[in-house]
Amino acid sequence: MFELFENELNKLESVLDQVKNTSLDFLENLRERPTYIVEQLAKSYDLADSGGGALASLEIFRQHYEKLMVASPGPRYWGFVTGGATPAAIAGDWLTAVYDQNTQSLQGAGDVSAIVEKETIRLLCQLLHLPDDFTGGFVTGATMSNFTGLAVARQWAGEQSGRDISREGTSGELVVMAATPHSSVIKSLAMLGIGSNNVLRIQVLDGREAMDLADFEQKLIDNQDRPIIVSCSAGTVNTVDFDDIKAIVALKKKHKFWLHIDAAFGGFAACVASQRHLLEGWEQADSITIDCHKWMNVPYDSAVALVRKEHSRLQVSTFQNSNAPYLGDPSENFSYLNFLPENSRRFRALPAWFSLTAYGRNGFEWIVQNSIDRAREFENYIESSGHFELLAPVRLNVVCFRLKTGTERMCVFLDQLNRRGKVFMTPTLLSGEPAMRAAFVNYRTEKEDILIAIREMEEVMQAL
Repeated sequence: MFELFENELNKLESVLDQVKNTSLDFLENLRERPTYIVEQLAKSYDLADSGGGALASLEIFRQHYEKLMVASPGPRYWGFVTGGATPAAIAGDWLTAVYDQNTQSLQGAGDVSAIVEKETIRLLCQLLHLPDDFTGGFVTGATMSNFTGLAVARQWAGEQSGRDISREGTSGELVVMAATPHSSVIKSLAMLGIGSNNVLRIQVLDGREAMDLADFEQKLIDNQDRPIIVSCSAGTVNTVDFDDIKAIVALKKKHKFWLHIDAAFGGFAACVASQRHLLEGWEQADSITIDCHKWMNVPYDSAVALVRKEHSRLQVSTFQNSNAPYLGDPSENFSYLNFLPENSRRFRALPAWFSLTAYGRNGFEWIVQNSIDRAREFENYIESSGHFELLAPVRLNVVCFRLKTGTERMCVFLDQLNRRGKVFMTPTLLSGEPAMRAAFVNYRTEKEDILIAIREMEEVMQAL
């Protein structure tokens, strides 16, 4: 055996102890770590003929790179929609690397990881109050989850016209409708060959990001001679607005279309009884996107693509490895190889399984409610402030606001706030107008963090 490998295997406990200590140092000091680092210059190294081993690499990383790591899993990283990682999720993620399984099939692949994945999907559906009507699988994130659902939708649309799109390609006969699609939906349409520009935009309600149902139905009528795919928002990124899923499902009984629901983080509103009405009817969707590394607080990369079981044949015809006999006959053996875009993938379900079994319904209800409560506290500050104003009602866990004194000063304010490294927020556009947004999804965020952010904001305003 190569000498370095043999040496490290003989002292594996020591190597992993050092990694554990490095991990603990990061996590235990997460509140004090900066949320933004201005200077991102790092030393480059040429590839050596003889390496120094794992611990030498760890030391180089700590000296030159770890100090540049921002506290994105921390309590005041409010940019994008970034969750943290609970202890159970970290445990599951560590073991994912240790077990190093390529999750493929339920039979004949020689490991239990696919069985655990199916069980994780079952538990997740129970958490989100979804019936056992969906086939689910883990993918990297919301982009690939949206891609998966829309890929099967594309295959469905082709079948309505008597075509096998996965074999024959698209020819422009289908139509995709959406009111406020996430950028990952648009990206998925580009990757699927449908075209990122080929979205028929549904009008939104006045002052909302939710679709105007009258305009939606008229567009359904106008395009009734073509297969229709509808992408519905269950939690927009700026204002966490929800399309009226119940009403859309009712229209599905009158008009034929594929209903895809992008519930990347909004789906977790189902964990709280007072918010569950926002998702009423979503069990009738054809496909659903759920992003676990957001509100579920598991590490990147982790999302779930749910497709109604009645569409399994279409799902297999979309993703099957029909030209690889060594992978088996998809008609005889369930395999994630034939249900998802990737052939090789890590045991992504394990961190989610650990989290679901560790914390149960009550734990995730607490996470979601805590985020909502923190958003309300931040909303109260914005409403009472002389410097800022809300741009939309705080419907769930995102606060969208702006500086009263104009766009130019707002850009300076946000840049200076982020550079201080205590809290991180992102700019956005709402109805074409520049704005700022704070997204609350991290289980570590407490009242104290809201007060720290307020203090930072006030000090920046005083300095402008």
